[in-house]
Amino acid sequence: MEKVVKGKAFVFGANIDTDQIYPGRYLELTDPKNIGRHAMEGADPDFGKEFEAGDVIIASTNFGCGSSREQAAIALKSIGVGAILADSFARIFYRNAINLGIPLIVCPKIHDQVKKGDKVRVNLITGAVVNETTGARAQAQPLSDFVMRILENNGIKPLIRRQATEA
Repeated sequence: MEKVVKGKAFVFGANIDTDQIYPGRYLELTDPKNIGRHAMEGADPDFGKEFEAGDVIIASTNFGCGSSREQAAIALKSIGVGAILADSFARIFYRNAINLGIPLIVCPKIHDQVKKGDKVRVNLITGAVVNETTGARAQAQPLSDFVMRILENNGIKPLIRRQATEA
């Protein structure tokens, strides 16, 4: 896994809930590729047309609030989100996303420093965030060694499988 994520920013506000991340009307879908086609559709219907793998989501507070539906994190994973930066995350969404191997980074006031389309660079180890479009810099909370091990293994299940075969 790359320790530095670079991508185009998609900026959202506060309280983006799991129904905005992955609308409930698609819950019958089971293939991650089909789930991914509807990522962020409830917050921005054009998101899927503009987003490219590796791009970055920026939000304000409480990203991922609402239900504990894992499909919200699956949708973002399946489209290849590079990282999600926000002031704060809902706890269940945070664990679901990290467990699937999505870097979630707490970065206070980041949504004030980035506009949609800006190029963003995030160092997952140090927490350094640079808006390469404007030159603005921010300091996020660095990810723990344990979270980095999960991300480096592309999720908690692959990490556990690897540890089991090494034992």
